[in-house]
Amino acid sequence: MIAALTLLLGCQLVGEAVTRLLGLPVPGPVIGMALLFLGLRLRPAAAQEGAPLATVAGVLLAHLSLLFVPAGTGIVRHAGALIAHGPGLIVALVVSTALTLVVTAFVFVKVAALVDSQPEQAP
Repeated sequence: MIAALTLLLGCQLVGEAVTRLLGLPVPGPVIGMALLFLGLRLRPAAAQEGAPLATVAGVLLAHLSLLFVPAGTGIVRHAGALIAHGPGLIVALVVSTALTLVVTAFVFVKVAALVDSQPEQAP
C-alpha cells in the first residue's frame, strides 16, 4: 500500500518538477496523471481490481470530499474579495461556460462529419 501511494505522489511530484523546469502552462498534477496513465498502459496489471494501486485509489476516491475542505476554507477566508468581484466572476463563468459548450459542439460536429465521411474497412 505504501508503494502504491508513493507511486501516486511520485507521479505528481515529477509532474510538478517538469512543469516548473520547463515553464509549461499545464498544472503539474495533470502531467503527473498523464505519466501515471502511460505507466498503467505499459503495466495494465497494476490497475486491476485487487492490486495495491487500485486499492489505494479506491480509498482516496472514497474520501475525496475531504480534499475539498481547504478549497472551502479559502472561499470563506476570501469572502470579501468574492463579494467585491462577484458580478464580474459570475459573468466570466457564464460566458466561459457558454463558449466552452459552443466550441465543444462545433468540434463534435466537425469530427463526426469527418469520421462518417470515411468508408468502413473490412477487418
